[in-house]
Amino acid sequence: MKLVNPLSYPLAVLAGGISLIIGVRLIQLPSLIMLPTAAAIATGISLPLSQKEANKINIDNPALAREIESVQQQAKLLIGKAEDLRNEAKQMLTSSTQLELLTAVEYACDRTQELPGKINQLAQKLQGSDSLLSPGELQLQLTEVKAKQRNSYGLAKEKLQQLAASLENNLRLAQQGQDARQAQVVSLATLVIESAGVLQQLQNRLRTSNLNNSEEINQLKELSEELKSMQESVDLLIM
Repeated sequence: MKLVNPLSYPLAVLAGGISLIIGVRLIQLPSLIMLPTAAAIATGISLPLSQKEANKINIDNPALAREIESVQQQAKLLIGKAEDLRNEAKQMLTSSTQLELLTAVEYACDRTQELPGKINQLAQKLQGSDSLLSPGELQLQLTEVKAKQRNSYGLAKEKLQQLAASLENNLRLAQQGQDARQAQVVSLATLVIESAGVLQQLQNRLRTSNLNNSEEINQLKELSEELKSMQESVDLLIM
């Protein structure tokens, strides 16, 4: 863990000073003991403060900052739902014939757990007043999506087509000299919301399907693949 300078955080300095006064004057401990103790307290308090500051979204567009914060909250809720699904799947999928489905569900849940970090990565990329997305960046994203689209099928292909349409719109905005960041965040928010819908559908089907029926097992696998594909689309969007 990276150490920080507690002197940069008045609250941490205040806490260290109070602990020093209490220790030396009230409890009458030796200053040789209390000085390093107070310094440790100040440093300990400054660490979470520095982490909070690092995660703060510093974007010149307040509306865009609010949208990113909203997507971050949605992603955190999605993580909780994914963990619930994982636990249910472990309890319900216990036979050897269901092992492949359990692996697919757990992998999809693992990818969902990565969402907050990815959203934070995009937020860092969009920070500052000079961080307008360039046509070159968006064209690269669009090229990657279309390449992946050629090797996809079914619902995954359909979702990639929707993402490509969003990126084409964002590219037009950037080429016109407009701020495409908000459109990019909207595309990300759409993927998060759709992921939540597929996750809920997967959980509902897991509860109601005949888990000894190979056809229904395959349908559940397809939903897991769709959820995984959406997380891959998020990867493409933030690259």
